Order: sequence, then C-alpha cells, then structure tokens
Amino acid sequence: MPRHPDPDLEQRILNAADVLWRKGGARALTMRAVARTAGTNTPAVYRRFKNREDLIKGILLRSGTRVRQRFEQGRTLEDMADQYVQFALENPHEYELFHTEAHLLNPRPKKAGAPLPPIRESRPNFGFAERVAARELGGKPEEYTELALALWAIAHGTAMLLLKDVIPGAHSATLRNALRTAVKAIIEAARSSRRR
Repeated sequence: MPRHPDPDLEQRILNAADVLWRKGGARALTMRAVARTAGTNTPAVYRRFKNREDLIKGILLRSGTRVRQRFEQGRTLEDMADQYVQFALENPHEYELFHTEAHLLNPRPKKAGAPLPPIRESRPNFGFAERVAARELGGKPEEYTELALALWAIAHGTAMLLLKDVIPGAHSATLRNALRTAVKAIIEAARSSRRR
C-alpha cells in the first residue's frame, strides 16, 4: 500500500523545533528530539529540512513574526522599543536564538564585492520600524535606517543587560526608564534634524 504524504508534518516539525528551542535553547534542538516531539522519524525531518541550519531558519522566521506582532501592539517608536525588551524578557531562549542565529537570514552577495541589499530586505521588522519612524516624523522610510539602527542597538543592549543579570534586579525599572529616556532623545534629535 503506498504511503500518503502528511500535509501537516512540516508544520508539526516546526512547532516541535520551536517548542524545544524555547524550552531548552540550542542544546535541546537536535534532529532526533524534533522528530520525537513531532511524532515522526528523523529521515522524515531531513526530507523537509536539509539540516539543522535549515530548520533554525524556519524557527527564525516564526520568531520574527512574533516580534512583529509585539511591535504592532505599540503605536509609537517608544512603545516598540519597550515591547522589544518585554518580548526578550518573556522569551529568553527565543531571543537568544534570534541574536545567535539571525546571521543565517543574511543575504549573500551574488558577486564578491557586490553591495548588500538594505537591512529591511532581510529583516522585515527593521523595515517596519523605518515605516513607523516615517509616519511619526515625516519623510520616507529609507531615510530612517540610522534611527532604526540606533533604537535597535539600545533596545538590544537593554534586553541583554536585563537577561544576563548585569544590572541587579532591583534596578531593572531604572534601566527600563533609561531606555525610554534614550529613545525619546534619539527621536527628538531626528525630529530636530528634519526641521533644519
């Protein structure tokens, strides 16, 4: 009797990999563990994902979607920075995945020395931040690459300081307030430079 393909298997595999990573980080994500958690066998996983890297790319894309959903809850750049840090604190393994493996999503130049495409092309959430900046401050999204990078850098720094317990827990509210102050200052500087 011929075997019938399981149309839901790829999603089950991604769900399993996602759960394993979020619970246990990099060590928990083996192809065998994914197969077992997805209710299939290792060869079936390899038929859908050529290797662990390919599977991680699938998880990264899902993670990006979840971050985007959090961004969309915020109406302003300030809200987005706050949501970014909150997401990291609520999902430390997923945040670790994104910042240790996101290089897998980087575009490869077609020719040596060829320019890389804009960040927004490989990081849709970055492009979303540029569009929010343009909506808040006027102009075109591509005019806000530097602003979006500055906001990402300080939000990521804040998240890492909190996640790694560099700042004692009693000072976490102070650090979060410092982030808000820095974000406001960066946005105000961008607004002022547009007026000139």
